[in-house]
Amino acid sequence: MGGQVSRSDFEWVYTDEPHATRRREIMTKYPQVKKLMGHDPNLKYWVFTMVAVQLTIAYMLKDASWPLILLTAYVIGGTINHIMLVAWHEICHNLAFGHARPRANKALGIFGNVIIGFPASISFKKYHLEHHKFQAQDGFDPDLPTVFEGQFFCNSLGKALWVFLLPAFYSLRPLVVRPKPITDYEVINLVLVGIADVLIVYFMSYKSLFYLAIGTLLGLGLHPMASHFIAEHYMFIKGHETYSYYGPMNAFTFNLGYHMEHHDFPNIPGCNLPKLKEIAKEYYDPLPSHSSWPKVIWDFITDPAIGPYCRMKRRSNRARDNGSCDDDPDKDM
Repeated sequence: MGGQVSRSDFEWVYTDEPHATRRREIMTKYPQVKKLMGHDPNLKYWVFTMVAVQLTIAYMLKDASWPLILLTAYVIGGTINHIMLVAWHEICHNLAFGHARPRANKALGIFGNVIIGFPASISFKKYHLEHHKFQAQDGFDPDLPTVFEGQFFCNSLGKALWVFLLPAFYSLRPLVVRPKPITDYEVINLVLVGIADVLIVYFMSYKSLFYLAIGTLLGLGLHPMASHFIAEHYMFIKGHETYSYYGPMNAFTFNLGYHMEHHDFPNIPGCNLPKLKEIAKEYYDPLPSHSSWPKVIWDFITDPAIGPYCRMKRRSNRARDNGSCDDDPDKDM
């Protein structure tokens, strides 16, 4: 049903990803960019605030009707929980407390995980860093859709379902494509979030926990906030694998829209990415960007030229790697 996707395979390329080269050029031309690296001192306060707000709402909804819970979960809970996951994105690059305090960054991520309903903070870090290290490399980049996704969700109705199910695909895909041993921190994450869930049910109600958990699932799927999942790397213009967005939704996402800039310099916190773009504007202004994140979802679903297969993909040149990616890709910068 709906427009059939015209693509039957990924866009295979045989060049390296462009970010490392552009990073070296910008660093050479503008050494002052180093001053933008560091951490965002306000990030921890945003995390504390989101946890407080969500727990307050969860308490207020402990005896609410199911329609009210679902509506609030989509409009408010899904939005806040998605912003929390964007905060994890900053945290996993050690941008909350800096590279010198990795345990503090992990602890903040686990604390923020209290309102998500599912233990995921540490696992997100483990796999997201691989996305940077092995961008678009077959079998290594967990952000790439699988062949099943490309073949099965091949029309407008299927793509709408795929967007709705994005939380499942982003959670399960890495376990299938690139499974890794569970780490001690993941166990700690699991135990602490499990305890938090029990306490929420005990002191509030099971409806409170449902509000938090379903808000996460709704906020990561067919939701305006989730449009960046598609906007960042799906090939809307042939030959371009990363896109930025410079619109107002950056105010709620720690400038995640500056995604080209982020991949060039993952150790620059989101609060400083607009400054990077201003310094090196001749590098970024000519590149294609999205004008609207919500429009991206609409175009993805309705345009037959775009689908899960619409990703650039390259043969891995790191097959000898043992799968470890414990450090940030910009560690030695």
